[in-house]
Amino acid sequence: MLEFLRKQLAELLQKRSELADAVEATFSAAQTEERSALTDDETAAWKEARAALQAHDDLIAEKRAEVADAEESEKRAEAAAKATADLGYTQTERAATRVTSEPETYRQGGHNSYFRDLVSVGLNRGNMTEASERLQRNDREVRALTTTDGAVGEFVPPLWMVNEYVKLARAGRVTADQVASQPLPTGTDSINLPRLATGTAVAEQATQNTAVQSTDATSSSVTANVATIAGQQVVSVQLIEQSPINMDGILLADLAADYATKTDVFVLNNNAAGKRGLLSVTGVNAVTYTDASPTVPEVYSKVADAIQQVHTGRFMPATKIFMHPRRWAWFLAALDTSNRPLVTPYAAMNAAGAFGGVASEGLVGELQGLPVYVDPNVPTNLGAGTNEDRIIVAKADDVILFEGNPRAEAFRETKADQLSVLLRFYNYVALHSERYPKSISVISGTGLVTPTF
Repeated sequence: MLEFLRKQLAELLQKRSELADAVEATFSAAQTEERSALTDDETAAWKEARAALQAHDDLIAEKRAEVADAEESEKRAEAAAKATADLGYTQTERAATRVTSEPETYRQGGHNSYFRDLVSVGLNRGNMTEASERLQRNDREVRALTTTDGAVGEFVPPLWMVNEYVKLARAGRVTADQVASQPLPTGTDSINLPRLATGTAVAEQATQNTAVQSTDATSSSVTANVATIAGQQVVSVQLIEQSPINMDGILLADLAADYATKTDVFVLNNNAAGKRGLLSVTGVNAVTYTDASPTVPEVYSKVADAIQQVHTGRFMPATKIFMHPRRWAWFLAALDTSNRPLVTPYAAMNAAGAFGGVASEGLVGELQGLPVYVDPNVPTNLGAGTNEDRIIVAKADDVILFEGNPRAEAFRETKADQLSVLLRFYNYVALHSERYPKSISVISGTGLVTPTF
């Protein structure tokens, strides 16, 4: 099976190059004729080809996941065979007991419901023995492949939930996904990273055989406190026990979507000690744009200023730009004196930037050589008039988001009087954003009020 899946993946990858060539071909006529804009037909062809490429990339991602699952199943089978051999069974006995492909206890679209088993054990009803065995088996499965901790299986989310949780959570957390990511260590309420407060020094030696410069470095540390992001849902026992469908996926999707949003807001705008979001870090490069009649060329120069301040303050280049979708739409709407867009579908002579597609969130194009990410979680109620947004220019890998694995629990006692069960879903995060404040530039001011079109 694994080889078959790998062959399918290889065919998909080969097909992708053809689709990519089709995208490039839409520009060939314009490039040959040295035109600065595409015709309507060419634009339509470009959009169609790009959509086909994006859809194909989704297929590739799904096939990669299938290959990864098959590889993991094969590893488990090999481990089972080795364990059998280590126990000294004969070849005949091994052939009878060897596991070649064992499905996960809980899987999306399967017949076993994780939440239903939690409730069955908690309420002492149904076939508790089988439910308990499945929960314990799930515990072993998850522990073999993740760092999820917990005392017993009923408190460890199933593997499919962990995988799908990550997948679902990606959609609404643009900025959080673009900073550096690290697993959160267990058994700690804070993460301390050392940093140099003052450095060493050198100087020209005055004369031979005289003392050279001696300056001791001093150090300090930056602390990121662990925060808990949690949500809960009260569900009737009737719905869990009598529903013809498993509620796991529905509840997971909703909880994961909101977790994604709240984590992104945490990274952007949290303002508590040891948990500063990008917009709340003390000592960042502050670029102010004040204008009652803002224009794109003026903001363009402010972006250049924000970039150079990262260069001159951090002595390393900025890597990404973050803004609200309305600000990027304002860029797209800007025209030059000949009514040509300043931000074009591809790099042209008069382009202030280039956009790679229309999207409500995520990567949308580039500005001054840096990728632009639009994030609807960037606040739009800032400033004196509570109507300003912000543009963030940052060396994103200087910011580190530590995340644990999600936990799921079920409680009936608190809701027993109404025959309901409380389902709880939570995770731990920590954000290191204050190590290098000069890695972050924030453009603010009255020039970033609600744009007009």
